[in-house]
Amino acid sequence: MTLATATHSSVMQENHNRSLVPAILWAILTLCVVLMPGCGEQDLESSGGSIEDPRRSERHRMVDEQIIPGGVRDPRVIAAMRRVPRHRFVPDEYALEAYADNALPIGHKQTISQPVLVASMTESLKLTGHEKVLEIGTGSGYQAAILAELARQVYTIELVEPLGRRAAAVLTELGYRNIVTRIGDGYHGWPEEAPFDAIIVTAAPPDVPQPLLDQLAIGGRLILPVGEASQYLVLYHRTPSGLEFTRLEPVRFVPLVRETPPHRDDHP
Repeated sequence: MTLATATHSSVMQENHNRSLVPAILWAILTLCVVLMPGCGEQDLESSGGSIEDPRRSERHRMVDEQIIPGGVRDPRVIAAMRRVPRHRFVPDEYALEAYADNALPIGHKQTISQPVLVASMTESLKLTGHEKVLEIGTGSGYQAAILAELARQVYTIELVEPLGRRAAAVLTELGYRNIVTRIGDGYHGWPEEAPFDAIIVTAAPPDVPQPLLDQLAIGGRLILPVGEASQYLVLYHRTPSGLEFTRLEPVRFVPLVRETPPHRDDHP
């Protein structure tokens, strides 16, 4: 967000006008958080406010040295990667590595994906700002934050409750208002909110879940890693005449965890 204040020709008003600038900045930030959900605390710092983010330079370096050389071209995706504070989504013991070119553990045998992979998967969805997006595997919440910068509404599901709760708390702290979180098995999607304009899965099922294909709107895109010992990113695009399928690059994701059915005792 770019903030501007009107100038006045009268020298007598200069000091008064300067005193109003902080109040105007805070008023606009408050309006931004309420009406523009993707506007987080980092935007005040980039607009010259008093909140400082000492790691902003690391985000820019991450984009300049990893994201752009990695082939990402969408300017909106690049801008989102510059804005979202990845270090807020990783455990404290890995905070210093938050902008490194690799995945990081987040606990419970789950990871936060490599930054360039987050950016390239997001770019493949071709978001314009009007979409309803479903994410399967909230994890740290970082991918959800990137999506929220680029889409109208994000629905995200996480099976591991401690991860889902922590991610929801961080996203709330950062001021996102267009993200709805749920604890549960994402294999079946979110039927009551379907159809979705875009679906992204951040863990690998052995096969493409049919419920997710069924919940994809006409014109929508689904990207996910598929496979076990060998995994590939695959991209589906639903057209009026059916589904188009493209196999992309080989990847390595954690398996998509399914909800364990309750134990049944078959003995009388």
